[in-house]
Amino acid sequence: MPGACLAAPVQTLKISTWNVDWLLDSQMQHAPQIPPDIPHRTADDLAALATYAKRLHPDLIGLQEVGDTATLARLFGTQEYQLFLSGDDIPQHTALAVRQGLRVKRNPDVSALALSPSATRHRLRSGLDVTISTDSADLRVLVIHLKTGCWDNPLSETHHACPILFQQFHALQDWLAQRAKNRESFAIIGDFNRRLTRTDPLFIALNQITPLELVTAGHASPCQNGSSFIDHILLGGDATQWAQPESLRVMVLPQNSARVLSDHCPVSVTLRIPRQTSP
Repeated sequence: MPGACLAAPVQTLKISTWNVDWLLDSQMQHAPQIPPDIPHRTADDLAALATYAKRLHPDLIGLQEVGDTATLARLFGTQEYQLFLSGDDIPQHTALAVRQGLRVKRNPDVSALALSPSATRHRLRSGLDVTISTDSADLRVLVIHLKTGCWDNPLSETHHACPILFQQFHALQDWLAQRAKNRESFAIIGDFNRRLTRTDPLFIALNQITPLELVTAGHASPCQNGSSFIDHILLGGDATQWAQPESLRVMVLPQNSARVLSDHCPVSVTLRIPRQTSP
C-alpha cells in the first residue's frame, strides 16, 4: 500500500542472570579454603539444575559463583552454548553462557571491581566483559558480582561492607563513562548485592553518567517469598529502548526444603532489537 509505514523487523534476545550458589566440582567443594557450609551437590543436584537451565532457555545468561567451565557445562551444554569465565585466580568466578551462533568478542575483565588485595580481607570478583554481535546490533555485556552486606545503607555508612561496595560502584561509573563516550548499547547484569531502586543514591550516581533502564524497578521478586531484587539487569545506550514490555521473568527455584539448589533465582528479560535495514 503506497505510503504505508511498515514496522521494522526485530530480533529478540532473552538475557538472564543467575547466581548459582558455589557451583564447584566435587573435588573443589571439599578444598580447605572453601567454607564448610556451602551446597555439596550430588550428580542428582546438578541434573536438577540442568533441568531448570533447559527450561530457562536463555540466549545469554550471566552467572555468578562458578568454579570452572566443565561444571558449568553440566548446566549449559557446550553443543548449545559458548562458555566464558572471568580470569580471577579464586574459587568463584563471574561467567557467561551465550547461545551458539551469536558472535562473541571477549574484552579485558573489569578487574577494578575486584579492588586491590589490600582493600578487603576476602578477594573479590572481576567483571566479565564481552561484546555480543547479533544480526541487528552489538550489545556490550558486563557480568558482575558485587560485595555483599550493604543492601540499602546510605552513602554516609562507613562500616561493614559499604565502603567496599561504594568503591565498586565508582568502578562501574568509570565503565559506564567509557560506554557513553563510545556510544555503545550495553547491559550490566548480575548480583549487585544491593536493593537498587530508581531513588537509590547509587543508582542515581550511575544514571547521571548515562541514562539507564533498571528492568527490575518497581517489582518485588517472587524468589525468597517476595523479597526485593538484588539480582538486576541494567540497560544503557540504545538498549534502554529494547526491553519488551512486561517481559521481566523470575524462575522460582525450591527454597523451603532441605535441598536448596540455589539461594538465588534466575532473572530474565526479553530484548527486541530493531534490525538494521538498508536505506
